[in-house]
Amino acid sequence: MEESVSISKTQRKREMLQLQTLGEDLTALTEAQLAELDLPERLLDAVVQAKGITKFGALRRQLQYIGRLMREVDSAAIVARLAAWKGVSREATAHLHLLERWRERLITDDEALSELTQAYPACDTQKIRTLIRNARRERGAGGAPRSFRALFQELRTIIPDSTSG
Repeated sequence: MEESVSISKTQRKREMLQLQTLGEDLTALTEAQLAELDLPERLLDAVVQAKGITKFGALRRQLQYIGRLMREVDSAAIVARLAAWKGVSREATAHLHLLERWRERLITDDEALSELTQAYPACDTQKIRTLIRNARRERGAGGAPRSFRALFQELRTIIPDSTSG
């Protein structure tokens, strides 16, 4: 005997709201990202239209319509793709924060240069030492942070980015 599994009204509404939220996430994507998702034409048109809507009520209705259209597509693939894009940006942000921490340590702590050369032996120690000295001088004089920026760029070439692999 087969038992029919009925979904509660609350569960249906929760799923509908999740699809609507996913549709809202789609409206934040660029044209290139939308093209990469390979959405059905009706859904793609609805998302592009939603981008141009500024009135709250009209936007809410358009998002509800997108949510209805989302029932016809494989939303799991879209969710996975969005998560991958967000993950990459999180990793890239973490890499930039790592570079900024190294730069700040190099400028404030004299021991940081020896730690950097131990961690990344291929770095040009003399060039970094010069950039550190100039960045400290700029910071003290309140001048333009040219060496400060150049030190960051040098660290960017030394410390590998895990997202580019």
